[in-house]
Amino acid sequence: MFPTHRPRRLRSSETMRRMVRETILSPDDFILPIFVTFGKGVKKPIPSMPGCCQESVDEVVKTARETYSLGIPGIILFGIPEHKDETGSSAWDPGGVVQTAVRAVKDAVPELLVITDVCMCEYTSHGHCGVVEDGEVLNDPTLELLRKEALSHARAGADVVAPSDMMDGRVLAIREALDSEGFGNVPIMSYAAKYSSAFYGPFRDAAESEPRFGDRRSYQMDPANRREALKEVALDIEEGADIVMVKPALSYLDVISDVKENFDLPVAAYNVSGEYSLVKAAARLGWIDHDRVMMEVLTSIKRAGADIILTYFAPEAARLLNA
Repeated sequence: MFPTHRPRRLRSSETMRRMVRETILSPDDFILPIFVTFGKGVKKPIPSMPGCCQESVDEVVKTARETYSLGIPGIILFGIPEHKDETGSSAWDPGGVVQTAVRAVKDAVPELLVITDVCMCEYTSHGHCGVVEDGEVLNDPTLELLRKEALSHARAGADVVAPSDMMDGRVLAIREALDSEGFGNVPIMSYAAKYSSAFYGPFRDAAESEPRFGDRRSYQMDPANRREALKEVALDIEEGADIVMVKPALSYLDVISDVKENFDLPVAAYNVSGEYSLVKAAARLGWIDHDRVMMEVLTSIKRAGADIILTYFAPEAARLLNA
């Protein structure tokens, strides 16, 4: 009863606020996405994602070393191959850009967790996440390609594989493939609730994965659906997922919270390219305080229930947290 209860007493100084803070961010929370491309000495800036680059394997190794030095526990690799075809055959090439990068990073920074994105969109000439026939993305034939891709990553030394395609049954297909080939200890971080979002625009520039026709709404989730996310997560857990992800993060904080409340597995959330680029653009125009907004965004994702945050902000945020 006022004035007995005065919440401002616990906001009176930075030391007091720090002592009673409910949500604590740490570099341990972050995973840094990296775009690996062919060539040597390549560090090609991505115009729609200021501060991010397409990097050749030798440059990825440098980034990996810096990432680990900041206390960030892991990276996730997205491949940009030299050649694309209808089936995305570069995706499972033992000498592909991701496979080569995995080996190089694990050799240079063995303690760093290396996660690989398992999907076809970066490797197919049509830009879709699976086998296309008569303009339709076919679910079941795609599973065999995803199995081959995940196995190739595991053979290269990936610590975790992360299927992002949203084909039905892909977690089980990959789990069975890994187990049958002696990779039973390789976890699967499933993009369990991946929405068909307009916030992916800059990523598609970065990964050169824009669909040549149509869109991905027939396999990625409808942004209007909340309950469906729990069904998708439950199915992936039943199929053998070890970590489940919600993507995007910032516009889907309610979904992150729902997943955290309903399941016992670690929950990852992807702070996607559009969310990142909006902050960068507004800060460049002087409309917002970049660092404060960045940290507020990341804190909100963790406060909603994310145990792991995939974010392009990882190095900048880690430096602030380490200061």
